[in-house]
Amino acid sequence: MPSKKSIALDTEAAIDRLMHFLAIEGITGEEQAIATAIRQSLLDLGVPESAIRFDTANERIPLPTQTGNLIVELPGTRDDEPRLLFSTHMDTVPLARGAVPVRKGSRIVPQGETALGGDNRTGVAVLVTLVAELFKQKLPHPPITLLFTVREESGLFGARYLEKADLGDDLAMCFNVDGRSAAHLTIGAVGAERWEIEITGKASHAGVYPDRGISATLIAALGLTRVHEGGWFGKVEKDSKFGTSNIGTFGDAQGRAAGDATNVVTDFVKITGESRSHDARFIREISGAYKAAFHDAAEQVRDHEGKKGKVKFTSRQDYHPFKLKEDAPVVLRARAAVEAISRTPEVKTTNGGLDANWLVKHGIPTVTFGAGQNEIHTIKEFVDLAEFDSGCRLALALATMAE
Repeated sequence: MPSKKSIALDTEAAIDRLMHFLAIEGITGEEQAIATAIRQSLLDLGVPESAIRFDTANERIPLPTQTGNLIVELPGTRDDEPRLLFSTHMDTVPLARGAVPVRKGSRIVPQGETALGGDNRTGVAVLVTLVAELFKQKLPHPPITLLFTVREESGLFGARYLEKADLGDDLAMCFNVDGRSAAHLTIGAVGAERWEIEITGKASHAGVYPDRGISATLIAALGLTRVHEGGWFGKVEKDSKFGTSNIGTFGDAQGRAAGDATNVVTDFVKITGESRSHDARFIREISGAYKAAFHDAAEQVRDHEGKKGKVKFTSRQDYHPFKLKEDAPVVLRARAAVEAISRTPEVKTTNGGLDANWLVKHGIPTVTFGAGQNEIHTIKEFVDLAEFDSGCRLALALATMAE
């Protein structure tokens, strides 16, 4: 097995590339600028214009999205091998808006009170560096497709609305770059449902006629109490089944504070939340517990005439859970590649969602590895440059190792 030193890499060029991409804004749904920068970088490296295109996923995504997924098809020098897919997402969380990257020793950090956007500019830089090194070193490799998705941070939408046929024929497997450590190979992830609860009560003067009102706030409070008492909030364990749930927002239909004034019985509350588990049935069971709790709560709050409020519960599947077998070809290739860069592979699952959830659902076995992200989604975010280097080397190993 070749050592890490035998896999050549222009580390400083890779870091310069990362700094360049980190400085380009592209929060979720607003990926046009970073997509343009990626495209130009690939053209500058010698990728033919005809090999680079955008799909139409943004036309199917139910939220405003500036551009589709960016897809790049590279011919192989070993055409007898199946095509490999490398993926990452282009967008960052909104907290990274206005980020200015600064290199400090072995890290890149944000200059101001923002996130950095290493999630997932590290992945972008890894994939562009992969192309740079394949071309510069004239390394043998199978046909390769690169996928840069949109709106991962706001719901995995780019991967969800991807058309598999747009990725080329004979796709064997995928390697998704999104995480902290190159040695950590994520082969499974939870699924999730997101849901909304709309509670309609009846307004009345809270001082003069409080009994004539139906408090949507009280219904909400009773519903949450029932959920908590039933063991369905936060970490959920039932009959050897495990999951999580959370309330995200509690307000009016526009996301403002629920209610109008202290002297008015609140007539409407909207709550949003999520349910997660590695068990698809248990996800639905958690969501169902919330639905039942709030409908039961509505029965307990009535006005002076015995009328009650209304509860509308709607849910949608955000992404499907998955778990690859440890002896799956994609996992074995990933393990061998980690060992090729002199690291010890660690196979794991995650309680967060990844583009891999939808790529696997599309029929593409996908392993996710990291490239230096740390403290993501916070103003303490930084990129560990040693891990970024390992991520670049791992991508090269994955792309060039023989079957």
